[in-house]
Amino acid sequence: MKLLVKVTGFLMLILLLGSCASKERIIYFNKNVKYNTVVDEKNYLPRLKTDDLLMIFVNSKETEAALPYNLPIASVNINGNQLAQQQFQLYLVDSKGNINFPGLGEVQVSGKSKLEIVDSLTKGLRKFIKDPIVTIRIMNFKVSVEGEVQKPGTINSVGERITILDAISQAGGMTIYGNRSEVLLIKDIDGVKEIRKVDLTDANLLTSDNYYLSQNDVVYVQPNRTKINASAVGPNTTVIISAISLLLTSLALLIR
Repeated sequence: MKLLVKVTGFLMLILLLGSCASKERIIYFNKNVKYNTVVDEKNYLPRLKTDDLLMIFVNSKETEAALPYNLPIASVNINGNQLAQQQFQLYLVDSKGNINFPGLGEVQVSGKSKLEIVDSLTKGLRKFIKDPIVTIRIMNFKVSVEGEVQKPGTINSVGERITILDAISQAGGMTIYGNRSEVLLIKDIDGVKEIRKVDLTDANLLTSDNYYLSQNDVVYVQPNRTKINASAVGPNTTVIISAISLLLTSLALLIR
């Protein structure tokens, strides 16, 4: 009987240890840490994509000349948020990557940065307006965070620059069961889905191409081994221990 107690206790200990998470699996940036690392934000420029919704405002010293390019609308609902301030004509990037702009017709914008498009529109508008000033804003910049986070779902960014850490933070942060070393980043590049693995425990992330997210990116936090083991063993732990105890009891009786 003493042997039975010892063996059962040993098996329970193994099951418990199998579901424990180590410190290294929970803490961010515990590898390749270089203090005073500088992240060059200037190197990141969001590129426009199909289905982006743009607000384009044209200004000039000749106010009346710019009016035809700033058709006002009462209000607009973007991602469930009613915007109170005055809004202007919105332009949807079509399946060919173009917008239809007054006076200029179809303008290719997909794959270009806002600065490149501003430059292109400014040059085109100089034929009609003296010294035009063009401002562009992406109105539906959003990313999604799923998996082992507190509040999975879509995140609508007011700005046009969001890091993977910002996105996870806005999703309530990772649960203790999130796999910090193998987060999946799903990107849409020219209509092709690309899946990348991101290691949040590696400080080199801060200077990698995966640090800043693009519009419509999906971040999926996979469950760690602790969660997987708990899912596989947890619900059946009592049954397993009972079965083993019964087996050992039977063996003890037979040995007698």
